[in-house]
Formats: sequence, structure tokens, C-alpha cells
Amino acid sequence: MDVETEVVIAGAGPTGLMLAYELALAGIEPLVLERLPRRVEQVKGGAIQPRTAELLELRGLLEPMLRHAMPRDRVGGHFAMLPVPLDCMPWQTRQPYPIAVPQGDIEEVLEERATARGARIRRGTAVGGVETGDGVTVSADGLRVRARYLVACDGGRSTVRKLLGLPFPGRPGTYVATLADVRLSATSPLVPRTMRHISGMTRQVNGYWAMLVPVGGDRYRLTFGREGETESARDTPITHEEIAAALRAVYGEETVLGGVDNASRFTDATRQLEHYRVGDVLFAGDAAHIHPPLGGQGLNTGVQDAINLGWKLAATVQGRAPDGLLDTYQAERHPVGAGVLHHTSAQRVLAGPRPSEDVVALRDIFTDLMRLPEANRHLAGLMSGLSLRYDLEGEHALTGHRMPDADLVTDAGPTRVSALFASGHAVLLDLAGIVPPGLRLPPGVDAVRAESAAGLGAAALLVRPDGYVCWAGDDAADAATLPAAIARHLAAVPTGMYDDGNGHQGTTDRERA
Repeated sequence: MDVETEVVIAGAGPTGLMLAYELALAGIEPLVLERLPRRVEQVKGGAIQPRTAELLELRGLLEPMLRHAMPRDRVGGHFAMLPVPLDCMPWQTRQPYPIAVPQGDIEEVLEERATARGARIRRGTAVGGVETGDGVTVSADGLRVRARYLVACDGGRSTVRKLLGLPFPGRPGTYVATLADVRLSATSPLVPRTMRHISGMTRQVNGYWAMLVPVGGDRYRLTFGREGETESARDTPITHEEIAAALRAVYGEETVLGGVDNASRFTDATRQLEHYRVGDVLFAGDAAHIHPPLGGQGLNTGVQDAINLGWKLAATVQGRAPDGLLDTYQAERHPVGAGVLHHTSAQRVLAGPRPSEDVVALRDIFTDLMRLPEANRHLAGLMSGLSLRYDLEGEHALTGHRMPDADLVTDAGPTRVSALFASGHAVLLDLAGIVPPGLRLPPGVDAVRAESAAGLGAAALLVRPDGYVCWAGDDAADAATLPAAIARHLAAVPTGMYDDGNGHQGTTDRERA
């Protein structure tokens, strides 16, 4: 059976489904191929970090996910499981705390919204072959899909990456651990009753290290490892008795395993693709980078990969992208992935289950440093994603930074910045009337005239669909550079884009060329 589509996505995890939604929102109907026959109802990487929460809110996706949120103390995230919560309040965010949502529920919301927009998802369809050249042909269980682009979102053991023979350089894991969603029929006083800061939920005893997190009723998420287990044990089958023994060893004989809903193993391996784009094949999420599972970075980095890539890929497919726009995905997201690998490697040293005397001393010093406001702010911005700035061309100090979700007042009434991005378009926000009324914007860029009591640092801002400022101006002279900025960052500019209101149309340098 042959199928044609503009974009085929391998993998229906959070990264693949987020990308499917972004493409469908832009009018592309992607086909998602998933090898598993049904969605796995698992907690897994269920921590939505503050910046990811902001991005989901831009699309109206945060509120339906909050309906699935698990009870959790309102406390900041962590760095290396050290006992000092990270404070995100200095970063001017409405989402200062990690949000605990089971990964299965995150996938459910994304799948529902993506398919409602026109995305197609075929489960039980494993990719078995990839041919490149003048587009991509994907073979999957008797299905042949012809597409302009393939995006591999198929996890750390990516089939697409292996079929293309791409190296995945980095370091192997130093340990193997087990993650399981379990039900307990009896508990000891050692079992936590609420989800709180991670530093108060970990235990190390009897040759085990473990963390047991209550997720509702008799259900818990259990993470544990044993001394001496290495990456070679990753594919060993997980047994009911193995999990029960770990619970008894760490939480006492009174803690009884009632059932196992699902279980898997993971390691702290650190690897990253050199190139996120290889011809007409792109990579996102764990297919592009893996790292130690510290600080809830994996799901969040993947979802942010997808939001960065989605609008760029859609604009490219639809023929409205400026030259080189798709290549900025590599330029922007590869350094982000490398940064996550870097700081999770540092955390691995500090959070290791068998620290040396020197590491214990280092943990003490680092804990003291984290109590200093500036040090805490730096780490909070790093772990939450709120401090991320892209290296975009432009002279204004705001260029490349995220746009805060400020309160606004428009002619239609009060609103917020986040409400302007539900369409997936870029937004030209004019706060002081400096944008000429004759400026003709290309498709995919919305003009909004508003007032704000918040000091946003500019009279007008051009914000990309992924919520990052790509141009800002303080006066009318700055506004004259807008057509060039739009042409550089967002969309090819139509001839006669600028009209001075007196019947005189102008062109940009790009148009003259």
C-alpha cells in the first residue's frame, strides 16, 4: 500500500505528537507511524518544566493537561537532587513550579488535539526501511510512505537513526536502573504519602537506591537501582519478584507489592547526534540526544525541539520560508541539547548513589552556593528552560529571549500575551503605535495593537510562533527595519510590503536583489 504525505513522523511519544500538532495547526497533515499497537498508560517522564508549560499555554494545551495533574507540593525543581528548591519566580513566569502529569496523559491530550486538526496516526506500524533522495520513502509493515520530509522522534534506540547508519557519539552508561508504575497493597511508615521535593523522597539502604512517588490511591512510581549493576543488564527481563524485593529492602517488609502496571530499564548514557538534519530527514527528542535522567529534562527538551521545528518545517513545506530557515533548527537546538548533556553530566557526579568523601564535600559546598539568590536563579533558569536565549541576528537586547506572558489590553478588551499564539502564527505586538499602519504583513504574522502595564522593554516586538523575540524596537526609526527582520526570521516578503500611507510603496533590500 502506497501513501503520499508532506511529512511523515516516526514515533508517537510526546515529541512526535507535539510536532504533529504544530504541523497540523499550520495546515500540514502529517502521518505519524508508531510501532506500538496502543499508547502505554505510564507515568514515566511526567514532569512539565516551567518553560514547557509556558509553550503549551501558547497553544491552549496546558489547561487540558492540568486536568490530569497529580497532587504535588508547590515547590521548585532541583539540581542534582540537592536539598535546595530552585526558585523560578525571578524569571517573571506564571508557571514557577514543575507540573506532575503522567506521560501517558500528556500523550493522550496531544494525540487528541493533533488528530482533531488533521494529523493521522497509525499504530502498530514499525518503520523497517528508509530510502532518501528527492524526498524520503519509508517502509513500514507493508506500507510505503512517500514524503518530502521524515522526522525521527522514535526514541533513544531510534530505528531511523540505525537504518541510516548514523553514529551516536557519547559515553555509555555507568549504571542501569528500573522504572516501574506499581500498586502497593500495604505500606510501611517509610513510604511517602505526598509528592514533595525530590531530595526528601530518595533512600539508599541495603545495597539499593530508590525513589517511591505517590501518584494517586494505591499507585506509585518506583525508580530503583542496585550496586554493581551496569548497562549490560539493561535488556534483562524485569520480574515481579525483583521489584518486590527492592521495595522490601528499601521500604521494609510491611511494604507489599500488589501489582505492576508497566516497567522498563534505563541508563545514564550520554549521547548526541552531530547533525539533527541529514538531507530530508530530521531528528528530535531522544532520537537526537540522550542523557542522565536528572531534573526532568528529557520530555521537556523533546517537546521544545518539536515546537522549534514545527513552524519552520511547515513554512518550508508551504514555500513561505526565508532561505535557510529549516537549517536554524540545527543551529538553535543542537547547542541546547549539548547544554542538557553537559549539566546532567555534572549532576550525575553530585547525585551519584555511592559518593566518595570528596563528592560529599563537593555536595556540601554546592548546597551552600545554591542558597545564594544569584546562584539559585542561574540554576533555576537552566533547569526550567526559562533562561534559554537563541543567538538571533538583531541589535536589541531582547532579541532571542522568550516573551513573558504579560497582561495586555487591546481594543477587544483585556488579554494575555499567551492568548495571541493559539493559531501558531508569529505576532507583531505594537505597544506604542510605532509600527506604520501601512505595513503589510505576510501570511502567518499577526499584528496586535495593545497596551501593557508591565515594562516589556520595547515599544514593539516581533515574536516567533515559538514565543521568542526575533525583533524589538523602541521608536519609529527602529520600525523601519521591520520588513528586513520579517524577511530574515519568518517569511519571504511580498513586493510592496510597505506602504507609507500616502500611496508610496517601498521594497526591502531583499526584494531589490
